[in-house]
Amino acid sequence: MSNKKKKELESKILSILKKNKKKKYNYKQLSRILEIKNIQDKEKLVVSLRKLNNLNKIIKIKEGQYRFKIEEKKYKYGVLDITSSGNGYLLLSGEDIFISKKKLNKALHKDKVKVYVYERRDKNNKISGEVTEIIERAKHEYVGVVQNKKEFGFVLTRGPKMYTDVFLPPKEISKAKNGDKVVVKITDWPERAHSPFGKIIKALGKPGDADVEMDAILYDYDLPSSFGANIINDAEKIDNRILEEEINKRKDFRDVLTFTIDPVNAKDFDDAISFKKTKNNLIEVGIHIADVSHFLRENSELEKEAYKRATSVYLVDRVVPMLPEVLSNNLCSLRPNEEKLTFSAVFEIDIKGKIYSEWFGKTIINSDKRFSYEEAQLLIENKKTKIDKEVALEKKEYSVSEEILQAILDLNTIAKSLRNERMKKGALSFDKVEVGFSLNSKKEPTGIRLKESKDANKLVEEFMLLANKKVAEYIKRKKPAKSFIYRVHDHPDDDKIKNLKEIVSSFGYKLDTDNKNLNKSLNNLFLQIKGKPEQNMIDTLTIRSMSKAVYTTENIGHYGLAFDSYSHFTSPIRRYPDILTHRLLEKYITGGKSEDKEVLEEACIHSSYKEQISVKAERDSIKFMQIKYMKDKVGQRYNGVISGVTERGIYVEITENKCEGMISIKTIKGDHYLYDQNKHQLEGYSYGKTFKLGDPIEIVVKKADMLNKHLDFILENN
Repeated sequence: MSNKKKKELESKILSILKKNKKKKYNYKQLSRILEIKNIQDKEKLVVSLRKLNNLNKIIKIKEGQYRFKIEEKKYKYGVLDITSSGNGYLLLSGEDIFISKKKLNKALHKDKVKVYVYERRDKNNKISGEVTEIIERAKHEYVGVVQNKKEFGFVLTRGPKMYTDVFLPPKEISKAKNGDKVVVKITDWPERAHSPFGKIIKALGKPGDADVEMDAILYDYDLPSSFGANIINDAEKIDNRILEEEINKRKDFRDVLTFTIDPVNAKDFDDAISFKKTKNNLIEVGIHIADVSHFLRENSELEKEAYKRATSVYLVDRVVPMLPEVLSNNLCSLRPNEEKLTFSAVFEIDIKGKIYSEWFGKTIINSDKRFSYEEAQLLIENKKTKIDKEVALEKKEYSVSEEILQAILDLNTIAKSLRNERMKKGALSFDKVEVGFSLNSKKEPTGIRLKESKDANKLVEEFMLLANKKVAEYIKRKKPAKSFIYRVHDHPDDDKIKNLKEIVSSFGYKLDTDNKNLNKSLNNLFLQIKGKPEQNMIDTLTIRSMSKAVYTTENIGHYGLAFDSYSHFTSPIRRYPDILTHRLLEKYITGGKSEDKEVLEEACIHSSYKEQISVKAERDSIKFMQIKYMKDKVGQRYNGVISGVTERGIYVEITENKCEGMISIKTIKGDHYLYDQNKHQLEGYSYGKTFKLGDPIEIVVKKADMLNKHLDFILENN
């Protein structure tokens, strides 16, 4: 459908809804009115309805039903954002509208609402208003703890974004034990009721139990925990044979040296690297990616499930895969000594990283070896073929061939050249320490380890970046232009960068905020803070100053990587956009027409949202495990760094394990302390002692609160 026809369809939809402003329509009713019978055209109609809803031209009353948006000067429509204070904001493209907690009128976080806007600004000069209608609830199910009374009960759901608990009628209180963590569904909120009414959907178990808390995180973010039987059955029915007819369509890399490098506990291997010396002292490097799209047929139930999930979710104690294990860990996983179908980016390259030729297409490989990052790192560091048993995956000493050793050393040299070239062009060199856990058989944390990115990690990263970049550049060059899914990263927000400059200057560091010099200045900052107590805190603040990377059909480049064009091609087992990238690339290589841009944009919006949700879930799982780990450390002393300052107190990150807790201002003795927002510090009123962002500090663990998910500290020698 051309853009002209799309505009005509949108105009017709608006015309129908405008004539019947109070009536609601679904796509079937509109299809009949517009005499649309073709399935593809009905799909276009659904996309148009979603687009008009996103543009706030029509309103979605409930799933699949829409009505015309009546423009009233005193009313605004939008999404409600509730802050930790309990107050809310109507999020708009211009100035947001403040809504006090008393004027929310039962609206909850992320609900789509209608707001009456007051004529006068409030005492803080904010535009303010009150919720007059809840158009669409963001969610109906919440996680909380049961508190049963004799005749009724409550599910305690209160949190930073949830200002109410849920009332349980008498018939519901027998469904879970007092103190259990449950999933509750809001069924009603009567006019005069202080709290919404609900029913228990699922009893999860006792709060604080690792399994229960991880399940709760998944439910809280509306993330799946398992696959339905029909999805698993469909996956198991997939033909796993590699027929000669299919092999003949592909470039054969089975006899080329190929290996994978992954984390020790990895089960799904979606990328492999091949290495072959060619003429003129060049090297052929193949980046081979699992050909998931070969097995995942379009519009199949499996494909719809993958789209719905959009990403694998990585919690501390588990992976919730995007694809059933028969695909992710078996059929598509590039395991050693097995023939596998792949989609590859192949480059002829010299040792300095200069590329002489490129090729993209379907291939078949047979990986010679699986390495862990630790094994590959040992080879890089020692430059010897022996791998010690302490590092070896099989826990016994062995040696690799000279050919493999030299391949890894050469690839490492090339990767460093590629990385240096990126840095010269302004790529940002984030080197933030990641937290990992040692878990016992009960999935309880017995230790915290700090993971840093070493040469082996960066080797794999650089070649994946190269493939992702080159695929995007290849599509960008296509004439006529082709619709595609790009991974983009916009320039950082000016105000956030100015705020970052103020903070780092308090440590004596300089930051040039001019757009032309910002990247170089940030990288200089990263070098200066490396190994310092404030490193992790400044790294975190810098990341928060950046825009979020998202998927879109509009190519604006990738600021953090300093790439004009970038895509996601290398992880189709765990990311749905990569599957679409494979499909589009295959289609365009063979001369296919451009795909519908709006349909792709819909997938981009959905995938970006699901990615952000999964990241939040992962962070919550890390936070819980940190608190669980610190539970038996109450009374112990630690060195830390002040990572945040508020009027309520100071946040401290423990240096040795990165656990963060709060020292309440009420517990700091010896003076009356005031919060200075501009200087990011607490200052004693009488004696002038300060606690500022980045200061080293000694703390004692006071409490590990499993229920409310936070650590309480007090000052050592208070």
